[in-house]
Amino acid sequence: MGSVEEPDKPISLSDSSSSPTQPLLSKHPFPSPPPPPPVDDKPIEPESDPTQFLQISYNYGPRPFKDLPFLLLFLLFTLSTFAFGIFSIFHSNTYYSDLSSFSYDSNSTSCIESSLSDTHANWVRFYSFLSSSILESLIWTLVVTFILSIPMCLLLLLLLKHYTKQIVYASLPFFIVIPIFLNVYWFVACTVSSSCSDAFPLAYRILALVFVFLVIGVIVWIFVVHWHRIELTVSIIGVASDALWSNLGLFWVLPCLTLGLVVYYVPIVVFLVFARQNGKIVPRETSGEYTCVWKQDGWVPAYYALAILAMFWSAAVMVEVQVYVISGTVSQWYFSKEDETPRRSIRSSLRNAFGPSSGTICLSGLLIGVVRVVRATVDTARQEDVPGIVNLILRCCANVFLSAVDFLNKFTINFVAITGETYCTSARMTYELLKRNLLSAVFVETISTRLLAGIVFVLSAIYAIVVCAILKAVSHLEAEAYYVAALAWVLLIVVLSFFVHVLENVIDTVYVCYAMDRDSGDVCKREVHEVYVQLPISRNHRPSLAPTPVV
Repeated sequence: MGSVEEPDKPISLSDSSSSPTQPLLSKHPFPSPPPPPPVDDKPIEPESDPTQFLQISYNYGPRPFKDLPFLLLFLLFTLSTFAFGIFSIFHSNTYYSDLSSFSYDSNSTSCIESSLSDTHANWVRFYSFLSSSILESLIWTLVVTFILSIPMCLLLLLLLKHYTKQIVYASLPFFIVIPIFLNVYWFVACTVSSSCSDAFPLAYRILALVFVFLVIGVIVWIFVVHWHRIELTVSIIGVASDALWSNLGLFWVLPCLTLGLVVYYVPIVVFLVFARQNGKIVPRETSGEYTCVWKQDGWVPAYYALAILAMFWSAAVMVEVQVYVISGTVSQWYFSKEDETPRRSIRSSLRNAFGPSSGTICLSGLLIGVVRVVRATVDTARQEDVPGIVNLILRCCANVFLSAVDFLNKFTINFVAITGETYCTSARMTYELLKRNLLSAVFVETISTRLLAGIVFVLSAIYAIVVCAILKAVSHLEAEAYYVAALAWVLLIVVLSFFVHVLENVIDTVYVCYAMDRDSGDVCKREVHEVYVQLPISRNHRPSLAPTPVV
């Protein structure tokens, strides 16, 4: 046996192959050719390519702190605002509210207190306003509206979960009928009322009537053009409603976060009030006459700028925190198994939002705030209609840049909540992920936003009409009933818009999770894949529901 195996050693492949059965090939009369090494090396190449992100899912492990400099900068803004605010309270001048009681004294060439201010009369007028029937009806109407808005949100979510198609198609006619009814009703009521017809001549009323009908025509045109996408959008809204219904805890966590922002604002508003009282009463000569005026300290305007920037940045950060919590919670639900329910998903998302990812959230809020300020500046310049080709080019470039930042940031914070990466890394990975899979499908969310906004408008308008009818029947209000009903309509729109905002973020999160699933070849939620598979996978591909070709 040993003499037979010795000649085979030079031609044995056991030294160059990892397979344990390879030495058996030595028994063949002819030696086998060695396997080509490129075949074994090719599967390793995608793993070494940093642009390939395989098996991306929710990061349940410990996350390191990211983007810490922006967290420190945010804390510096906040601590400076509170520190100077506390200083303004102890350094305030109590004579600020009694400026009208000071007069110029020529003997001392200064302002002295001559009489007490008429504060008591102002309080009497305020209490008489509080006791009026108008304010009483307004308060009761707003309180009842706010209480009813909570079950209305839950009922709407439940209906969208089970009867999405019926709710959407039943609401579509009201998108047109209610504006037409309100437009005609306003025109007839103003024509009948003598006071309204005197304030608004017939020509202005006709102009307003025609303008509203033109707006209604634009709405009809939008739905006609996008009619082929509504069926797919209905399915997307239904999937998002099911995801939100599985995470109902968000409905009490997100309002608590908003309430926390309000509580955070209260001391800053108090600081701003006391900051105005930092100064002194000094005489001022105007046309040879001396009057007493209030002169603020030089640091007060700078503190106002600091406090307003801190409040603005905090609001943007809180919006990003809410998006982060929604994305973290929904993504845990998405990547969980069918027979499992994720535990403490909201708690872990909150812990990550105010912990390892707090710096990233501060950076995202800062970018959003800068974009909003620049966009407001561009809109102001457009309204002023400054001539010049250079100004026009700058406005176009600014709009393109702002749109790009908005699109890039739209899904970045969702990706941060899922993976815990830094902002820049998440932005790059999200862009490449959507580019490989679903970049052109964003148009569907525009339709879903319009549909949800239309449903909110219909429900709020119907509620306002009912409130106005009840006030007319049970109270002595005349034209004031319309104002009270309008305020109730605004309050209900605000609450329902918050619900729509949450649902839109759920749609974005499911969208990103589906892109990760498609990129790795997994199917975590089959019902989501059945809907989102109809979306286009490239810029030159349209879903079957959209037969119009791309030119």
